[in-house]
Amino acid sequence: MSNPLQNVFPVSKMAEHLIGSEIIKLGNDVNERIRNGERITNFTIGDFDPALFPLPEPLLEHIIAAYREGHTNYPMANGVPELRDAVAAFSKRTYGLEYSPQEVLVAGGARPVIYGIYATLIDPGDKVVFPVPSWNNNHYCHLLGAQGVPVECQPEDQFMPVAEQLKPHLSDAVMVALCSPQNPTGTVFTKMQLENICDLVLEENRRRGPERKPVYILYDQIYGALLYGDHKHHDPVSLRPELRPYTVFVDGISKSFCATGVRVGWAMGPTYIMDKMKSILGHIGAWSPKAEQIATARYLNDVNASDGFLKSFRERMHRLLSAVYSGFEAMRADGFPVRCIEPAGAIYLTVLFDLKGRTTPDGKLLERTDEVTGYILANAGLAIVPFSAFGAPPQSSWYRLSLGTCKEEQIPEFFDRLRQTLSQLR
Repeated sequence: MSNPLQNVFPVSKMAEHLIGSEIIKLGNDVNERIRNGERITNFTIGDFDPALFPLPEPLLEHIIAAYREGHTNYPMANGVPELRDAVAAFSKRTYGLEYSPQEVLVAGGARPVIYGIYATLIDPGDKVVFPVPSWNNNHYCHLLGAQGVPVECQPEDQFMPVAEQLKPHLSDAVMVALCSPQNPTGTVFTKMQLENICDLVLEENRRRGPERKPVYILYDQIYGALLYGDHKHHDPVSLRPELRPYTVFVDGISKSFCATGVRVGWAMGPTYIMDKMKSILGHIGAWSPKAEQIATARYLNDVNASDGFLKSFRERMHRLLSAVYSGFEAMRADGFPVRCIEPAGAIYLTVLFDLKGRTTPDGKLLERTDEVTGYILANAGLAIVPFSAFGAPPQSSWYRLSLGTCKEEQIPEFFDRLRQTLSQLR
């Protein structure tokens, strides 16, 4: 139904054409069906079931203590000093990155941090290059009036961007938005892949000289502490220190510490960029609550507790991811039209459901991605997110599975249902 006041009181063009989060909409729809009694395995939202993955107990105790101590007033606009100190120490021991507390900015999770980076570095009309599938870069471009340049990544590259794909777009770009481990794919940069991209950016910035705005790198490593097997985390500044003036990092506790609702994220980068971000985010009140900041500082400084949690969480999530990956590999070996990429990091699996052109038991031909998604949901009770929700082409048959709500003991039953559902296709 149209809004009768739309033509009388028009909103901004940005607001009028802004698309809400496709993943959140899908997750909300699935949760409503679950509340209505449907039996669904929900692998949509990149979040955790607190009953399965609770907040680390020491962090919870620190949060309660901080509120009882009266830390309920405004924090500093760039974060309380204790937390910026703790973030600097955490980043050094976790990634080998040395940033001073003055080069750290704290905000209410990674989302306002990413928005702040876009708002600080991007003017309307500036070009931002980003891989697809990837999380929300298209929407941030829309919010800031940037010209988004999506670069479609391929399964043979583990859906990570490679230098050859980015090179044609760098001559007039202002930012390259990268993420590793990647959301939605759960894949990571190899050292060589990232080195080649870094060298391209350095070459372009040398060509431009000081009179033009450089190419910046937004490097989202919110999943950087969640690497599995022999996979290593790589970042632009460690590989090419000359990129330090042009790189801004995104990180936080949301994913690595099962703390999505606590809302503590941070940026790290050159002081002059952090100072401008502080002003922007201060005007919109995007800071993290002070009590949570105090608590996070205390928790990160308790190295035995925080690093110990990371170790056990990595082991548990790797076990879950590997079990589901093995299930899909077994289905593929049995002739089912599926394919799964081996998990490297984060909490996600990338899965191909090659079902288009097949016919359901009631005679319906599956032609579109939404029809495949709906068939799997209705018959196997499996809710998953197509890569098209992350900017990939609408015809893509690849999907993200998020395992933050996965019960290990339910995996065999889930695969029994899926096998039965796919066996019925002709």
